[in-house]
Amino acid sequence: MYGDELSGRKKMILKAIVESHIECGDPVGSKSLLQMPGISCSSATVRNEMAELEEMGYLEQPHTSAGRVPSQLGYRFYVDQLIEHYKMTNSEINQINRILKSKTAELDQILLTASKLASAMTNYTGLAVQPKRGSVTVTRFSYSYLDSTNFVLIMVTSLGVISSKHIRLSEPKEEKTVAILVKALNDYVSGLAADAINLPVMMKLESVMGEDAAVISPIVKTVYSVLSEYDGGEIRTTGINHLLEYPDYDDPDELSGLLDALEQKDDILKLVDENRGEDVSVVIGSESSVKVMNNSSLVFKQVKRNGKVLGVIGVLGPRRMDYAKVLETIEQLCGSISEVMDEYQLPAPEDRENE
Repeated sequence: MYGDELSGRKKMILKAIVESHIECGDPVGSKSLLQMPGISCSSATVRNEMAELEEMGYLEQPHTSAGRVPSQLGYRFYVDQLIEHYKMTNSEINQINRILKSKTAELDQILLTASKLASAMTNYTGLAVQPKRGSVTVTRFSYSYLDSTNFVLIMVTSLGVISSKHIRLSEPKEEKTVAILVKALNDYVSGLAADAINLPVMMKLESVMGEDAAVISPIVKTVYSVLSEYDGGEIRTTGINHLLEYPDYDDPDELSGLLDALEQKDDILKLVDENRGEDVSVVIGSESSVKVMNNSSLVFKQVKRNGKVLGVIGVLGPRRMDYAKVLETIEQLCGSISEVMDEYQLPAPEDRENE
């Protein structure tokens, strides 16, 4: 396991550097370390240990400073092995429960309130994520025939939104063929969510179209893309202004890229989906598939009820975030949401749709 090569003294020094850098944001030098509780070795020993930690990849040395800062590996080892449990006060726990219980009308409101609490309590940006629900369908298909190789497929979704897609046919087709195709879509695809448009459905469509069956695959892909577009997950952010408080985001291009990723949402949703688990997930820097997050960390956890994922609560901030406090805050918030849902018997989104 990584970190096995670290002696007890190296771990102690690494922990002190990480926590000092989290608190002040400056590189940490040997003189500062010697003033910290528990560091009782000589200055030469501290410098040697810091140099070795740098060679091993746990520390980095900024060009303009004699001090060191944690590397991504250093933060990861700290989170996995060195972090001390942060204990929330009774006042903080009561505040969470009181505010969440006052927002019991809708799940999405509870998630948003929880993200606001996460942001306020940690001084980072809070995220409330609602996953894909697979519930949007096309209620009616129609078309506008343009010529033998072009027509417009018109779809009315269950959200009441009309979507039109220009279809270019690889081979000329008469209008009656397009009419048969659209009728088949209304017969076999209308009312189906994206994950229900499976192979048996496509085989029925191809059977109806006979010698024109080749048109089915690209048409179904078009329908699926429309449903996925409207049935995507949702991210709501709170406390974006907190990012401006950290010198880690002094680069305007980097900050702009991060804000764009939050607004576009797809990359962040994919990141959350790829790192799902029962425990709190911590994605540090370039561990993320989102390039603009190389200098950031995302901490989040799923909110579940009866085995179903209702949403995700998270916090986004610089790599040097206060992981101990963030981890405990997210854990407490998710637990409190589940308790509120059970206490007030609030319906999950799927339950409301089936009422």
